Amino acid sequence: MKNIKYKTRKICCIGAGYVGGPTMAVIASHCKNISVNVVDINEKRINSWNSHSLDNLPIYEPGLKEVIKKTRNINLFFSTDIKNAISKSDMVFISVNTPTKLKGFGAGYASDLKWVEESARQVAKYSKGHTIVIEKSTLPVKTAELIKTILEAQSENKHSKGTKKSFSVLSNPEFLSEGNAIDDLENPDRVLIGGDDEYSINELEQIYRTWISKNKILRTNLWSSELSKLSANAFLAQRISSINSISAICEKTGADIKEVSKAIGLDKRIGNRFLSAGPGFGGSCFKKDILNLVYLCRYYGLKEVSDYWEQVVLLNNWQRNRISSLVVKKLFGTVSLKKIAILGFAFKANTNDVREAAAINITKDLIENGAKLLIHDPKVNSEQIETAIDLKCSDDIDNSNQGSWIFQEDFNKLFFEIDAVLVLTEWNDYKSIRWDIYSKNMRKPAWVFDTRNIIDKEKVISSGLNYWGLGDGNNFEN
Repeated sequence: MKNIKYKTRKICCIGAGYVGGPTMAVIASHCKNISVNVVDINEKRINSWNSHSLDNLPIYEPGLKEVIKKTRNINLFFSTDIKNAISKSDMVFISVNTPTKLKGFGAGYASDLKWVEESARQVAKYSKGHTIVIEKSTLPVKTAELIKTILEAQSENKHSKGTKKSFSVLSNPEFLSEGNAIDDLENPDRVLIGGDDEYSINELEQIYRTWISKNKILRTNLWSSELSKLSANAFLAQRISSINSISAICEKTGADIKEVSKAIGLDKRIGNRFLSAGPGFGGSCFKKDILNLVYLCRYYGLKEVSDYWEQVVLLNNWQRNRISSLVVKKLFGTVSLKKIAILGFAFKANTNDVREAAAINITKDLIENGAKLLIHDPKVNSEQIETAIDLKCSDDIDNSNQGSWIFQEDFNKLFFEIDAVLVLTEWNDYKSIRWDIYSKNMRKPAWVFDTRNIIDKEKVISSGLNYWGLGDGNNFEN
């Protein structure tokens, strides 16, 4: 694969987020004769990518800083100069945010494509000659038509030197799992390229073939590629909601969700991935993509299909709410002015992403019920939490007479006079806690609530603490 040839010499990626940054870094590491420019309007984010300390990158992903170290300012560059990067590029990736609309038509379901449209207009305005434009963001089916329409309107115009602009549009969705993104990029299950222009498809394929075998590269039409991304995330989220629903049945019947999950996963028709029960799925994609799918189904008159997929999101919300209410119930029906240590705020381990994290809803519920929270996470900072729950960090929760929270970086200070511990993220740091030591500082009767099933139950109980584990039927009061 080292002798693969391609004509592309300069790549621009609009969007320096969780997808654009790592993806372009891996491309730059394998294609050393391509200059890769990642651009973004967020100057603070770009400054973080350019930070002298690799520990200050805006994204935490295992292995990312090692790739950045090998490529940054060699053939990988981060900048806010969007105009210059586009004008010099043969290929432009659009990797911007596509959040769910908050108001207007389709609010609460449809994707807001304003940044995609703005990116397309920038490409139309600043590009020169022929440019291959690639959808990298997760987009609704038929978004390529929007991009094509904007680009084609410009293709008839001539720039100052009199040569015509031309464009081709491809869909190349990402299938990254946060916390494992670099390995997913280095060793993908598949690379999907959708389009109808053979030259452009070949050009993008040759770049990937620098390190990925041809049999992992799948060609489709544009619409199949766009829908495949939404469908893949919907199927994964469905598995999480399914196993979480079974966890509730386990608690009522005396079954153990870990044993049930193992038995299910050994069936080769099902497999063992995404069968770990938890407080609900999070991240930037699952909820957004399912709601997008629901909106599309309703638009095309497929009510029964839309209702089916919407239930996946509704059950996810229910799982979070039942955890909050269960904590209140176990603490004698009230958490008012009680101190609870929250272990983990990221939506999953090995990432600092808090978007749609289960911790957001659960901590807000507990604070609204008067709890005083001490929040710890090895990679998430207090500013992220403050933004996520829309509540400022307290200066002194001990003297507060209402629900509040502080960010506690020092793990050893988490357990003094607290009434409960609530594990929300499966960080390795939390798997080997010395409960025999920390329990001595907790206010009895104290509880440990494990929503990830990573804590040693026997060690908790032998330390004189009460234990509740998600899907543990042996510990639930019917």
